[in-house]
Amino acid sequence: MTDRILQLIVATIEGINEMREENIPTDNIFDLCLYGDNGVFESMYLVAFLSQLEEGLEDEFGVEVSLVSEKAVSLRVSPFSSVRRLIGFIEGELHLAGATA
Repeated sequence: MTDRILQLIVATIEGINEMREENIPTDNIFDLCLYGDNGVFESMYLVAFLSQLEEGLEDEFGVEVSLVSEKAVSLRVSPFSSVRRLIGFIEGELHLAGATA
């Protein structure tokens, strides 16, 4: 499941990169900070990225997952602090939604 989620994240970032002058690096993807002081996205762009990713997750796994939920933003350690943490959050949400690997 992790590999499928990672592929969706990379594909989403690559799609965004096609529309940006400055590309988001994907070489050290697991440690890429998405939001915050060292993040690659400002808040509006993070929401757009997450919305696109949610669509990809629904297509891939057949369940609806909200990545911009109150749960996501209220966690002590933000799932947006790194791609690794986002993958862990997504795996948990997919499990709760009944998605299968």
